[in-house]
Amino acid sequence: MTAVRTLVVWCPDWPVLAATKAAGLAPDVPAAVLANNRVVASSALARAEGIRRGDRKRGAQSRCPDLAVFEEDPARDARMFEPVAAAVERLATGIEVVRPGIVALPVRGPARYYGSEEAVAERLIDQVATECDLECQIGVADGLFAATLAARRGLVVPVSGSAAFLAPLTVAELSPPGGPDRADFVDLLRRLGLRTLGAYAALSERDVASRFGADAVATHRLARGLEERPPARRRTPPDLSVTHSPDPPLDRVDAAAFAGRALAEQLHEKLAARGLACTRLGVHASTDNGEELGRVWRCAEPLTPAGIADRVRWQLDGWLRAAPGTRPSAGITRLWLEPVEVVDATALQLGLWHGGSEDPGTGAERASRALVRVQGLLGPDGVVTGVLGGGRGPSDRVRLVPWGEERLPGADPDAPWPGRLPAPSPATVPAVPVAAEVLDASAAPVGVSGRQRLTGVPAAVSVAGGAPRPVLAWAGPWAAAETWWEPAGARRRARLQVLLDGVEQTALLLVREDRAWAVEGVYD
Repeated sequence: MTAVRTLVVWCPDWPVLAATKAAGLAPDVPAAVLANNRVVASSALARAEGIRRGDRKRGAQSRCPDLAVFEEDPARDARMFEPVAAAVERLATGIEVVRPGIVALPVRGPARYYGSEEAVAERLIDQVATECDLECQIGVADGLFAATLAARRGLVVPVSGSAAFLAPLTVAELSPPGGPDRADFVDLLRRLGLRTLGAYAALSERDVASRFGADAVATHRLARGLEERPPARRRTPPDLSVTHSPDPPLDRVDAAAFAGRALAEQLHEKLAARGLACTRLGVHASTDNGEELGRVWRCAEPLTPAGIADRVRWQLDGWLRAAPGTRPSAGITRLWLEPVEVVDATALQLGLWHGGSEDPGTGAERASRALVRVQGLLGPDGVVTGVLGGGRGPSDRVRLVPWGEERLPGADPDAPWPGRLPAPSPATVPAVPVAAEVLDASAAPVGVSGRQRLTGVPAAVSVAGGAPRPVLAWAGPWAAAETWWEPAGARRRARLQVLLDGVEQTALLLVREDRAWAVEGVYD
């Protein structure tokens, strides 16, 4: 069975376009989007300056001092892409968002209506340019994979010509930016001498399955111009949809996203109980004024609970934060998720022993579901994850992120940070620093001079007004003058490590600010 004739609308460099549009930046400014301090997307102007995917932030800025830098934000990308998806939907129904920047739809119906596939492509390009002031490229081919690669080249591949179109392309196309990460598998194919999709497709499917495993069979089908999965799929049972009717209606993104996470967990549990996983997800909502909203998300891999929750959050963000006149006129009174397409969930099923030590991945899934339930009882901020980022002190470096949200550091961890506390970091950091006093051998207070030196040798430390304890060893001070260029926000701090004698030896991290010492951390 041949693949479905598919049209793909592709907006090049979408993460950069979304970031610059959200920031109101002029289009003639070079820009890049970073994740983990490395470039993951850049504009054409930035690439002209020599900036490439994978470059470090400092290296990119040294090559292009005027570079505008943005952090990766999938929610922002999805929110800014919703008007594009809506513009495409006004000309052709049945669209599916593959990911922000890419929309796919079966082309047979629109081609009959507008006369040809080329005519559909021209109309969609004009539609996106007129309504969204954006340039896009169109690709048409048999199957989503071939159509996506055709869109990157602006081609209409002839019917039954996908295999011939794919054959000369490199195997690196199996692991595109923003798609499934198959870098290790691609590297293996190259080392085996299989450098093109045609060479890979020439292998027999039986040999691929026996040599590389079942996961490689899907990529082999793509290289041959077929659908990723065989056509035999289960029909979705009608009782798998999950619904939530909030009271009061949802009109804030954070509240809607929280409800969406709970629905995602319910949907995953329903599917897992039947041995299924979702590959195409319908997100639907209705408002108090009778408005009906709906969008289908398509995914190459079976969706996990986190994957479902992410797509629900992105879609709700796009609806509720749309431009005036296009956003819902009232709060959401009903939210429901529908698994449009399901497949066998062999990789996602709980094992016979329900995730014992032999299956650490399943244990992580069970822990995730438990945390979602706890979050449902305590609220979005009731379960948080610590993310280590940049900063000088331990409390500065840790950012608490609500469970289920993207774990981004609060500051760049690779920046120089002069005056940064050396490793190891304290095991315990009080929520509120505890007052302390540092004394020398004559019981005189020890401070820090304007030259950032101690005014005496620490001999004893008193914590919270208690009896002084002798100092066995000390190190420091590590001084830092922060935001000195802003008098209102300037801070001068110095940190000191001390080891105290007593029934049990205690190691403390002390910080001095505004002429007073405090305990900032306790070491194990």
